[in-house]
Amino acid sequence: MRDRVYGRTDVELSAHGRDNAAQIAAALAAEPIAAIYTSPLRRARETSAPLARALGVEPVTIDDLREIDFGELEGLMISEALARYPVEAQWTIAPAEASFPGGEALATLRERAVRATRALAGRHPGETAAVFTHAVVIRAIVVDALGMPANTLFRLDQSFGGLTVIEWLDGLPFVRAVNATRL
Repeated sequence: MRDRVYGRTDVELSAHGRDNAAQIAAALAAEPIAAIYTSPLRRARETSAPLARALGVEPVTIDDLREIDFGELEGLMISEALARYPVEAQWTIAPAEASFPGGEALATLRERAVRATRALAGRHPGETAAVFTHAVVIRAIVVDALGMPANTLFRLDQSFGGLTVIEWLDGLPFVRAVNATRL
């Protein structure tokens, strides 16, 4: 799927993804995690499952943590998206203005992802919550937490299975790690 445009496409984890999920669970199992939240998309739910089993915690699905809806670009090869939708396919250059025909604007994703994150932080003062979501969602949350301009969204790398840690103190986010391979 790496050469395709996909956001809302509900794919299952690959064998490599399942290995990553097991490694994430092993890395986080000793952390004092009070709750686990996940996007409704299968790949996020499957990634959260090993940690949930290890901790005996039932993951809570939050719809606003779902990945971007690329609309008519969804499922196309990247080269096809560039050929058919040359303006929209430049979303990584100017994401603040990007909107996908039949899909979602990146500004809308950022608004819902930040709203969901702030609500979760408010629900767990002084506690740790594990959130399993997607690359564009994570980038939007980090850009907001750091007060970066919206068009810098894709200057942040976010690998499959990368760990990002944001600590909320007195309602303010402090970014502790971005796209870490271990804590």
